[in-house]
Amino acid sequence: MGGEPGTGGTGVTRRRVRGDGVDLAVYEQGDPSRPTVLLLHGYPDTHAVWDEVAAELAGRFHVVRYDVRGAGASSRPFGRRHYAFEHLMADLRAVLEATARGPAPVHLVGHDWGSIQGWEAVCTMPDRFASFTSISGPCLDHVGHLTRRNLTRPTPRSVRQAAGQGLRSWYIYFFQTPLLPEALWRTGMTRAFARALEIGEGIAPRPGHPARTLPRDGAAGVGLYRANMPGRLRRPRDRRTDVPTQVIVPTRDLFVSPHLVRGLGERVPNLSLRTVAAGHWVPRSRPRAVAAWITEHITGVAGGPLTAAEERALRRARVRRGRRPFEGALVVVTGAGSGIGRATALAFAERGAEVVAADLDPATAQRTAELAALVGPAGHAYRIDVADGEAMEDFAKSVLHEHGVPEVVVNNAGIGMAGSFLDHSVEDWKRVLDVNLWGVIHGSRLFAAQMAERGQGGHIVNTASAAAYTPSRTLPAYATTKAAVLMLSECLRAELAGKGIGVSAICPGVVDTDITRTSAFVGLGEEEQAASRRRAARAYALRGFGPEGVAERIVAAVRDDRAVVPVTAEAWLGRAGARLSPGLMRLFARLDLG
Repeated sequence: MGGEPGTGGTGVTRRRVRGDGVDLAVYEQGDPSRPTVLLLHGYPDTHAVWDEVAAELAGRFHVVRYDVRGAGASSRPFGRRHYAFEHLMADLRAVLEATARGPAPVHLVGHDWGSIQGWEAVCTMPDRFASFTSISGPCLDHVGHLTRRNLTRPTPRSVRQAAGQGLRSWYIYFFQTPLLPEALWRTGMTRAFARALEIGEGIAPRPGHPARTLPRDGAAGVGLYRANMPGRLRRPRDRRTDVPTQVIVPTRDLFVSPHLVRGLGERVPNLSLRTVAAGHWVPRSRPRAVAAWITEHITGVAGGPLTAAEERALRRARVRRGRRPFEGALVVVTGAGSGIGRATALAFAERGAEVVAADLDPATAQRTAELAALVGPAGHAYRIDVADGEAMEDFAKSVLHEHGVPEVVVNNAGIGMAGSFLDHSVEDWKRVLDVNLWGVIHGSRLFAAQMAERGQGGHIVNTASAAAYTPSRTLPAYATTKAAVLMLSECLRAELAGKGIGVSAICPGVVDTDITRTSAFVGLGEEEQAASRRRAARAYALRGFGPEGVAERIVAAVRDDRAVVPVTAEAWLGRAGARLSPGLMRLFARLDLG
């Protein structure tokens, strides 16, 4: 039958397959002559959790899903022993024999308990699978070995991580209690589950998910935890696989700690890792990204044609010795010709990123690109005036067409301006607003749209300043633009979080860069301005904090997804003062530091 609720729309056929003493509801879509992708759902879901992902994949693959025993339209055997791995593997083999085209290995994808089941499959019958994608469901044996190692050789970090996972696993202990979990599922947990998904992960209910059968599915599926978890975690087996494996790690997963992938490369030599800023139910919250990653993984394994962006993404995901943290990432930096911009471009290049260096001065941008290529992959130089909206539109399109969607964008270009408010002309205000604020708006708007369209997340860094929250009578225009950049970053962070895009505002204090030598001191003649620039340059040089220090904080902000990052002691003091004693900060603002 086709087009029934919860089966992913038209083109879906359903049939029954006899498993190990149970009848399994199997759903297929796509051309059966194409490579088969088998999607395994988790608990307490049914095959319908994959509807959106399956629809994305069906144009290129033969997509197979089924309700595991105890779920959806499949049989619900009674008794814990009927949910043990041996029966789950027998069911999986029956589905493979009924749906896979000949002896050709299939591509396996699992989420949650489907992933746990998938690990058992690729470790015990690897010849049946061409690739495996695991999402939010580790191998129980791997977790058992990792836990033993942490207990025998504890460190503060491993103890902290173990305690964190222990708290995340509260429901596993609860499911070991008799009768109570089943009773709760049958007497009203369905509505609470749907509400938790909507509030916690922004996933609205839709036909098929959560399933109408959820009370029965939740009660029956408890058997999965009782039949398999205690024994495997206490007595883990030596599970290894050579099947090319991709692990998608949601960094906001409330149930599975990202650190559980640690040491996985020792048991899975052909391993790739992808992180996504999302919660546990990634197939629902990021279906396009999941489908794209599955497709890239399969295409890479099969040796098919890949775009330059896809090759870069696969290279970045691949786990190997000596792999740098931003291997294969594309990073765009404006104002990259000198100072903080150049240092940031080089910091990312040293960590394996491909850098696009943009600056108003093409010669300095080219030099940064050349330096980046010496310590990392290729660097690319662009001349760009960030104040020019049309030019920025063309720049963003060029980056997209020539290099792909960037993973990180650093809107760093800016100019300095000091002097009395009454001495600032309209042209002065227009110039500093166009560069310091509109440049950030253009870069954020254009590249965030690309990241959102791709659906795989990313990170935007906006260079603000400690002046954003430290008022000064001598910096009215500059401080205003930087305060606007800070608030813009906070607003963008709130909006883009749901798309997996992080936003950070970097707030440097006194940093020795060329901005002191190029700043405008309004209301002064040329000779007086030159003298003021020399005094400012000497003062900043005496402070002794260089742009490399800011660059390191920028890299850390992207890595840790930090919202606001003051840099230097005075920036931290200003941040604290603005919060704790704004009146005192207003008194300091009256000082003429020029």
